[in-house]
Amino acid sequence: MSGPRAVAAVLDSPLGPVFVEGVAAVERIGFGAPTAPVEPGAFPEAVDQLKRYFLGDLKVFDLDLAPRGTPFQRRVWAALARIPRGGTTTYGAMARDLGSVARAVGTANGANPIAIALPCHRVIGADGTLTGYAGGLDRKEWLLRHEGAWPLVRAQTSLF
Repeated sequence: MSGPRAVAAVLDSPLGPVFVEGVAAVERIGFGAPTAPVEPGAFPEAVDQLKRYFLGDLKVFDLDLAPRGTPFQRRVWAALARIPRGGTTTYGAMARDLGSVARAVGTANGANPIAIALPCHRVIGADGTLTGYAGGLDRKEWLLRHEGAWPLVRAQTSLF
């Protein structure tokens, strides 16, 4: 006997297909094709919030998220959720706030399974450049422009 299985929903966006995947809560949001089977009507609240985000009508996501990762990764991802729309921070600033180093924060950001809602796209290089984004730098730039945070190159110095 097997337990509950993951399902997915897919929506069209200005950046191409975006999928939402999970069992009971959202475990993954990403670009392209999901790994779980698409089920009509899956994750209606997440799909609605993503649609509203892309229309510019949603400023803060309010979803039941269940990202899978190490305790450190989950700390980094929780910090991402505190970067406000229209704002940015740097890997170094996040590392200082978390008592870590920039490389470890960058690695955790790169493993973020919940794109957009846990906004790793809001983390930029110390010199204000766009660096590292699993969805591609073109998508990172689009997301930051959509949120009004780019080409502004002034990063927050702290998340707290």
